[in-house]
Amino acid sequence: MNEIKKIAVLTSGGDSPGMNAAVRAVVRTGIYEGYEMVGSLRGYHGLISGDVVPLHSRSVSNIIQRGGTILKSARCKAFYEKEGRKKAYDKMQSMGIDALVVIGGDGTFTGAKEFGKEFGVPIVGLPGTIDNDLFGTDYTIGYDTAVNTVMEAVDKLRDTAYSHDRLFIIEVMGRDAGFIALRSGIATGAEMILVPESPTYIAELLYMLEKDWKKNKTSGIIIVAEGDDSGGAMKVEREINDHFPDYETRVSILGHIQRGGSPSAMDRVLASRLGNAAIMTLKEGVSGVMLGLIDNKIEMTSFEKSIKHHQYINLELLDIARVLAI
Repeated sequence: MNEIKKIAVLTSGGDSPGMNAAVRAVVRTGIYEGYEMVGSLRGYHGLISGDVVPLHSRSVSNIIQRGGTILKSARCKAFYEKEGRKKAYDKMQSMGIDALVVIGGDGTFTGAKEFGKEFGVPIVGLPGTIDNDLFGTDYTIGYDTAVNTVMEAVDKLRDTAYSHDRLFIIEVMGRDAGFIALRSGIATGAEMILVPESPTYIAELLYMLEKDWKKNKTSGIIIVAEGDDSGGAMKVEREINDHFPDYETRVSILGHIQRGGSPSAMDRVLASRLGNAAIMTLKEGVSGVMLGLIDNKIEMTSFEKSIKHHQYINLELLDIARVLAI
């Protein structure tokens, strides 16, 4: 690995709260260690087009508490192809950029893996996604904030559910993983939690509802991950209404509100630790890895392994949720 003098940082894929805190930590640690720091705007697009800006210590002032990403984010189709990656490499060479820190998820790390293999560019990745589904870390940057956002929204909806004797079916993000649904469901005392990792049996769901209503439970909350095999909140509501026309049901799809907002203390600290470690990892001559937190220790996982494997939810928590919902 050639001597590193100039490092670029970028955010790619879906934004997540805490990305700015990670950028801040990367930039300030890099400056402290004597590197020149720059930011690639809109992810890999910036590398291909040369849309790169210098970053100084003051460039990242007053951003640790901000959601989103000051570097902007995008999915870059051109980077999927070797021709696009070659353009990015040539542009990096012309700008004197020696190494990269990339913050994102599966797609970001897939591009980083190929880029590193093809051109030998030193790259370290940080897990920035609200879904918490990346292998190699207990928590991803943004996950804790997203769960808290859902919890606060559901708490408000429960007030209305109780006041009007309604059953709310609330859909949360999680196309392939139910981490947000599971943790927010437990935190809000949801009567039922539907996640992609566990089959949803509509007959069982209807039986549980009938049993609860016979116990005079007049209001309730069902949390549905968008990727659950039930077909989503709207489909669940139709099934319930077909069997229980007297139930007053409402659907609330929280959508992209889960991505935004000021990051929690946990996400800020996680992002700061990982951002600092990214620079130190490059300084030690290590590349092609994602950094994560496992048992409160920073660990490295190869891009290939982090992409190929998946983080699995603790299904025992579903059993706990069922017991506590009686």
